[in-house]
Amino acid sequence: MKKEKITLTKLFSFDAAHALENYPGKCKYIHGHTYHLHVTISGEIINKVDHPYNGMIIDFSEMKLWVQESVLQFFDHALLLNKSSKAAKLDFPEKGRIYLTSYTPTCENMLLDIVARLKKGIPASIQLCEVRLQETPSSFATWSDH
Repeated sequence: MKKEKITLTKLFSFDAAHALENYPGKCKYIHGHTYHLHVTISGEIINKVDHPYNGMIIDFSEMKLWVQESVLQFFDHALLLNKSSKAAKLDFPEKGRIYLTSYTPTCENMLLDIVARLKKGIPASIQLCEVRLQETPSSFATWSDH
């Protein structure tokens, strides 16, 4: 009997600011977004009557914890700046939530950083299929493993 392929997607939101130095428009200035992160995974459905997660690939609460620990604790309410940018050299009174990156913090580069973080902490029973980072209501970047 052929196994059915099932994917699960959970949506997360976080607020972050960034600046795109050398960009020819307003985005060169520090500004913020409410990002929406769509994480899609696949895996085998647990088929054990006595198992607490019978009929599931993973419990959504476990997925939430994985994304929180891998991504959200770093990005939520953070200011992302390229470590070699002029803005990174400013003297901010509160430096605790400034994340200095090795990349220009575009939606695309942030997405690749997020995917790398998710891969490091992924639960053994699942595979990462797709991750979408939505920066505005009409703009997003998508990483896919197909």
